[in-house]
Amino acid sequence: MTSRDEQKGSIRDGDYMVLSPEALPMPTAYIEQTRRQYDSLGYPPYQWFEAEDAPVLTKMSKPLSESKLGLISTAGTYVAGQQAYYYKDDASIREIPSNTDMSDLRFAHIMENYLVEAWQDPGVVFPIEALRKLDEDGTVGELAEEFLACMGGIYSQRRVNEELIPQLEAAVDRQQLDLLLLVPL
Repeated sequence: MTSRDEQKGSIRDGDYMVLSPEALPMPTAYIEQTRRQYDSLGYPPYQWFEAEDAPVLTKMSKPLSESKLGLISTAGTYVAGQQAYYYKDDASIREIPSNTDMSDLRFAHIMENYLVEAWQDPGVVFPIEALRKLDEDGTVGELAEEFLACMGGIYSQRRVNEELIPQLEAAVDRQQLDLLLLVPL
């Protein structure tokens, strides 16, 4: 059954809410916002990361239907009962069992205004149900037992390089993945 919510400019279709363009939140001009914030605090201009080399892409060594797939989300995802992320430069990771119910997912991120859609539908930044369907129908060979999450709003490049990346690399290595899906916020 479809109904229109005139106040919000959206259409409800069963369990799904379809937003009209007028009801969508305005995108945040993240780079400009950060520049203004640093300037207002008297900091030198923020130095954005620029990769020196292009990413190395590797041809798959076996078919997708025989591959083990993992996930990293930078949306600050955690499970109810786990410790939430701190709002400033939290370089920790959370391991989230791939059988976690969507209703148990939570988010904590320095850029809370980016989480509006995630609070409505966690699958937009942590597609756990979609990945389980791919596993169930045989599209992928298997899923990692635990998916990985971090808070992508880390301003310290040093902490990303020295703390976050080594933790993620170790967790990915332990899982012996064939493929890794990165879902950035």
